[in-house]
Amino acid sequence: MQVVVGIDIGGTKCAVSFAKQHSDDIEFLDKVRMKTETESFDRAMESFIRIIREKFSQNPDWQLMSIGISCGGPLDAEKGLILSPPNLLKWEKADVYTPLKKEFGVPVMLQNDADACALAEWSMGAGKGCKNMIFLTFGTGMGAGLILNNELYSGTTSMAGEVGHIRMEEDGPFGYGKYGSFEGFCSGGGIAKLGRMKAEEALREGNPPLFCRSEAELEGISSKSIAEALEQGDKLAAEIFDTVGTYLGRGLSVLIDILNPQMIVIGSIYGRQKSVLDKKMMETLEKEALPVSRKACRIVPASLGELIGDYAAVSVGIKAYQDLYRNAERFSLKMTSTVS
Repeated sequence: MQVVVGIDIGGTKCAVSFAKQHSDDIEFLDKVRMKTETESFDRAMESFIRIIREKFSQNPDWQLMSIGISCGGPLDAEKGLILSPPNLLKWEKADVYTPLKKEFGVPVMLQNDADACALAEWSMGAGKGCKNMIFLTFGTGMGAGLILNNELYSGTTSMAGEVGHIRMEEDGPFGYGKYGSFEGFCSGGGIAKLGRMKAEEALREGNPPLFCRSEAELEGISSKSIAEALEQGDKLAAEIFDTVGTYLGRGLSVLIDILNPQMIVIGSIYGRQKSVLDKKMMETLEKEALPVSRKACRIVPASLGELIGDYAAVSVGIKAYQDLYRNAERFSLKMTSTVS
């Protein structure tokens, strides 16, 4: 049985998944979770290798097909280097390729988490069958994975899809190094910051919202606490999510006008708050996006749910295997052409 290994690396937790590929889906065979070794990449890699070795030793009918790694950026996907992401600052130029290839001798591929999730939703989720698809994380941050002409597009330096860096306003919540950025308005962290700004104003006016009854509670505001207040009918929480929906619509309009996708798949917060965000988002799209392009594009929540990180890492492993044999086929055709 051919088995793909997917390693999902997060700032606090990691998971190593083992899956069997079917024609258009995968079957998870096993999974090991662990706390991320943030202080030492070498210890983390030793753990990954040990877990993989042990699982294949316990299952002699398994044959290792390839290994995929999904991790937050920045990283150099081509060289297989993790470049000190914000939550893994001590992983400077951490080489994930060399030890795994040396140990197991199979194709290995690294992708940032947005690209990896795009691959998963495109091949096995909401975007299955799309030629041109955009995946937006809309979680702690805002990033994008781009599927263009049935291929993952990573850009010249593996930095394509950093949509969170787009400036929406001169001022606004801080995100991805800018005030008023797309990530500042449309991410978990951005929603919390917007909530603090609005709550401070409300407290000064003597109208504390449900999610912040006093100045002492300002630092504890989160996107979750604002969403909970929204469910209880809090007017300021509703205003905040209207603002988020408006800026989500603006960001989507830019992507639709530039890339003309068939579908935009949005993860995390959008799936939980779709009914709240859609009104302002669609109103803004009607005003901002080119009508022909807008009508051609469906906007849907991600469909792989809480397992999307596992699907993402395994999808990268499948791509590593496919790319190896696609390149081998091209080389064979080139040699045949040269000989003839």
